[in-house]
Amino acid sequence: MSILRGETLRLRGWAPKAGWLAWRNYDFQLTTYAILLTLFGLAMAYSNSVGSSHVPLTLASPFVRSIMWAVIAVVVLGLTTVFDYKWLRSLAWPLYIINIGLLILTLRFGGGTGEAGSAARWIQVGGFQFQFSELAKIIMVVVFAAYLADHQSTIKSPWTIIGALVILVPPWILVMLQPDLGTSLVLVATITGLLFMSGASLFWLGTLAAAVVAAIPFVWSHMADYQQARLLTLLNPGADPQHAGYQIHQAETAVNAGGCCGKGLTNGNVDLPVGTTDFVWGVLAEELGFIGGMVVLILFALLLWRLLACSWRSNDPFATFIGCGMATMIFFQVFVNVGMVMGLVPVTGIPLPFITYGGASMVSLAAGLGFIQSTNLRRERPEW
Repeated sequence: MSILRGETLRLRGWAPKAGWLAWRNYDFQLTTYAILLTLFGLAMAYSNSVGSSHVPLTLASPFVRSIMWAVIAVVVLGLTTVFDYKWLRSLAWPLYIINIGLLILTLRFGGGTGEAGSAARWIQVGGFQFQFSELAKIIMVVVFAAYLADHQSTIKSPWTIIGALVILVPPWILVMLQPDLGTSLVLVATITGLLFMSGASLFWLGTLAAAVVAAIPFVWSHMADYQQARLLTLLNPGADPQHAGYQIHQAETAVNAGGCCGKGLTNGNVDLPVGTTDFVWGVLAEELGFIGGMVVLILFALLLWRLLACSWRSNDPFATFIGCGMATMIFFQVFVNVGMVMGLVPVTGIPLPFITYGGASMVSLAAGLGFIQSTNLRRERPEW
């Protein structure tokens, strides 16, 4: 009788499907929104290539390199989609150890230049730079998802929250030492969002938030001068428009210059520091205008909707937490990146997913989306 019932459900599309039938659960909307956002990113890379060298098709240009990384990202998306995500739960802690090792390796052999002088944020291999902190974001989503899935029965306990913080601290410290304030904030936001969506006690989460607020004076006293300047500039952007407030001033100028329809691709002329990375939203707003910016934000909203839909329709808590973690991570990065260009949040160096130039971010996001698609192919509940 159970066999007949299972066969009936399978014919209706309500049961797990084997082989090629599983591909009927592939979420094409999710992939489509990611591809469209990537195309916007390629357009920005092309514009920045023209603006910097007027030869956008050289191998060293951001545009060509972005295309190369996009091809690699597609391959990674395919590999992680066919990979059975359930293995990730078993591999979560080995991945955590590998993540710690890569971050230590970055500190030891990494290079880069930050506002405080020397920094260690990426490792140079051949002609490519690998920023393992971007990979750390995806690995920590998997680790947090595995941890919360294993502690569902005690999710209301303060010890579960403390355990999550213990897991967070080692990679958070290693990222802060690079220094990379942006990624460290993304890690904190991801675990906070996951704890909230997993049903953790609001009382204990509120207590933790109060403790963080109480620690602000201590944190302020240990911040670097340039980090303090960023926060002070946020409170009064016009106080020092030529130095500490220069980036925000130029970004706001670019946004205002774009108007409704923008100046057109490659026609932006406002001098924007790090226009290919941190302030790419300013370039986009100037060249594509309010309408172009709204299209991108709508695509992000649709992407987040599909991520949450994929996670909520799964009856596997681990798969649900992976989707919620990815949604939290992307939402926070979009909010902060757009917010800092608009002068609403401090400048923190957080990339705009799919839009900011950078192979590590693109490939890591592709891996994360591939894992979500893997959960789609192996879900055991009906579509809705």
